[in-house]
Amino acid sequence: MTRDTIRVWYLVHRWTSLICTLFLLMLCATGLPLIFHDEIDLLSGEPDRVATAGAPSSSDAAGLKPLDTMLAKVLANEPGQVPVFMAFDNETPLMTITTAPRPDSRAADMTVHVLNRATGEMTGRESEEGAMHFLLQLHTDMFLGLPGMLFLGLMGFLFFLSLVSGAVLYAPFMRKLKFGTLRVSRSERLRQMDYHNLLGIVALAWMSVVGLTGVINAAATPLRQMWQMGELAEMTRTYAGQPPLPPSRYGSIDKAMAAVRQERPGNSPQFIGFPGGAFSSKHHYAIFLQGTTKLTEHVLTPALVDAERGVLTDIRQMPWYMVGLSYSQPLHFGDYGGLPLKILWAALDLFTLHVLWTGLLLWQGKRRAGTDAHVREVETGGMPVPAE
Repeated sequence: MTRDTIRVWYLVHRWTSLICTLFLLMLCATGLPLIFHDEIDLLSGEPDRVATAGAPSSSDAAGLKPLDTMLAKVLANEPGQVPVFMAFDNETPLMTITTAPRPDSRAADMTVHVLNRATGEMTGRESEEGAMHFLLQLHTDMFLGLPGMLFLGLMGFLFFLSLVSGAVLYAPFMRKLKFGTLRVSRSERLRQMDYHNLLGIVALAWMSVVGLTGVINAAATPLRQMWQMGELAEMTRTYAGQPPLPPSRYGSIDKAMAAVRQERPGNSPQFIGFPGGAFSSKHHYAIFLQGTTKLTEHVLTPALVDAERGVLTDIRQMPWYMVGLSYSQPLHFGDYGGLPLKILWAALDLFTLHVLWTGLLLWQGKRRAGTDAHVREVETGGMPVPAE
């Protein structure tokens, strides 16, 4: 590799890293507890989930109250509200029903009710407060909504470029050294550089995956809008031009669910989007079915049912970009392989924090040095040489 090539890659690595590092430190710090969000929620107290561990699941309707009954109970306690979402826990009889003043209300105006289908009782509301919710919002969009999500997506892309450029520079830096060399007896800067490079190359694949899945997740809203304008519009083409269906004319959810189960008997429903919301048309219940295996349970298949008549309109697979989004979300947090994978994700997250921090220290320690001095540092494996 020529000196000019090293210079170009060094500049790419330096500036992409400097621009994104502070934001990546925040994302790694907030992402660490979010990896264990399920375990933290249980430790903080979810007595209903523990108490219903051996009860029938929501995917098995036997012994469970009808969905229409559960919805009527919630609406009776929320006069003036309309249903927006209905979601299921397919391991327990717990479910949630989200209500709002209007079908297209902002998330901040929605109320999430927790119910137990085995007993028919309302068990409380999901809080949009608390430490975990604060961390999730900070990690997702920094409380800035879509602009914040897209900005963090850009930081994730710069992080990926810094990883690529760092991997390219690793080859000339390690040309005269054995892999894993840690020169702990030399200068503090050289020791930090060796740790920075070693942990960076060990966690390179993981950091690349998490960075790219973060970029994909940041584009969730535009991707969903693309699906609505494309696939969803095609699925509901015969309803185009009709006025929105008012909530007073919503039909039986149980009838709609029965129509979908008859078409796809092996799948379990994950959630229902009511007419007028972000995940449905203005005339349909959108019943999203999940796959039957650990790998496919995150890939959802939408079934549209005429909300007034309970007749299945269409059911089809999500387009490739929505499938990619479905896989990227659990992969980003290691949420598909149980606790052992989460522990591995946490360890690699700590590696990344160390790589980012040592990168800042290395820049701080020699920020006034010229580019030529840094290029020589790469060429010689960090050993001092006389200036040319």
